[in-house]
Formats: sequence, C-alpha cells, structure tokens
Amino acid sequence: MEQTEQLIEALKRVLKSRGLTYADVAKAIGLSEPSVKRQFSQRSFSLRTLDEICRLAEIDFFDLAKLARKSMDTQETLTVAQEEALAKQPLLLGVFNLLYHEWQPADILVAYELGKVECTRLLVRLDRLGLIELLPNDRVKVRAPRPLRILPDGPIRNVLGIAATDDFMRVPFAENGGYIRFEFREISKASYALLQRKIDRLAVEFNESAELDSTLPRTQRISIGLMAATRPWNIEAITGLRKRR
Repeated sequence: MEQTEQLIEALKRVLKSRGLTYADVAKAIGLSEPSVKRQFSQRSFSLRTLDEICRLAEIDFFDLAKLARKSMDTQETLTVAQEEALAKQPLLLGVFNLLYHEWQPADILVAYELGKVECTRLLVRLDRLGLIELLPNDRVKVRAPRPLRILPDGPIRNVLGIAATDDFMRVPFAENGGYIRFEFREISKASYALLQRKIDRLAVEFNESAELDSTLPRTQRISIGLMAATRPWNIEAITGLRKRR
C-alpha cells in the first residue's frame, strides 16, 4: 500500500506542475469530476485509467514510478568524503551536476569543451566515489540521493560557496533573464522564525519542481539558480547613518 500511495502522490504532483485539475482529468478520460476525486482518494485506478492520465500529463509510466521511488529516499546529502572529492575538483563537480540533471556523457561531449579521454577519467572517478554507475554504451546511472541537499557546513559550501554566490550576484538580474527582490522591514522574532520556515518550504517546492521536470526532454529545460537568504540587516549599512554608542 505504501508504494501505491507514493505512486498516486507522485502523479498528483505531476498534474499540479502541469497546471492540470481534476476537472481536466475527468474530461480527458470521460468520467465525472467526483468520480476522479474518488479514485484519487481511494487509490483505485485501473491500469488503463492510469495510462490515460499519464498521457494527459505527458509523462511515461516508468518515469512516474521513478519519481515515486525518489520520494521514498530519505537520504538527502552526500557523504563528507564525496563532497571533499567534488570540492577539490570543480570540473568533476561540474560533470556530476550535469549527470545528476539527466544528461548523458554523449550530451556533455557535444555541448562542452571536454575531451573524451578526460570525460572518461572523470566518469571513472565518479563511479569509484559511488555517485554514478557506469553502464554499457557510454551511459551512466546516477546513484546520488534525490532530492540532493548540499551539507550546510560541508566541503562544497566552504570551498566554493563564496565564489558561487559572487558569480550568481555579479550580473544585472533583469538583463539576464533573472528576477530579484530585496525587502527590509522590522518584524518580531516569531515572524522571523516563520519567514525562515517559508524559505525552507520554497526550497522544497523548487527541488520538487526540478524532479518533476526531469522527465521532460533536456531541450525543454533550463538551468535555474535559486538563492533565498535572510539575516539581520539595517539600511544604515549603506547610508552612513550610525547609531549612538
């Protein structure tokens, strides 16, 4: 029953990400909306109905099963040793990041200035680290947990965190397809704690969207960076206004 629940929950997330409602599903499969809601609540789909809903959501059944399986994985971080290896070799981290986002070695060689010998060396290193599994015909299977969270005070963040943040913030956002807002107000400690929890939920939703969209062709996806941060701050920092001691 747990596997069935995970499968249906994954399907509901896919429908939501595609902007599809129960009414849309009902119209597509020729049932009433109450019937569709009942089937979702009772988890009583026939294979034919499930296949029709998958076609509506433009997702393969096996991709749906993969998403459901990922949601059951409780491990969200790499080991310290794995992060250390990636932090020491930025190129290794770059290749791993592409593989994690459903690229294959052939795609990387076409899109990036990386020789086949060097790419193979990096793939072997990732395989030995337990991050991927090398398969026949120059294909790989990612073995890292999904969704993946960088250790808060781990090697990757400590070694590359400042450089990544500087590079992310360097360009004018609006001119480069980005979106940014900066707000500052005085709020209570309770409201501040609530705000932090909302940022955590935003990060979860961002990663869920990425997992759902991983079933789409690579040409229909773009790489997006999300940075949500908050800290005690006062406009005095940029106005020159100083408090009395």
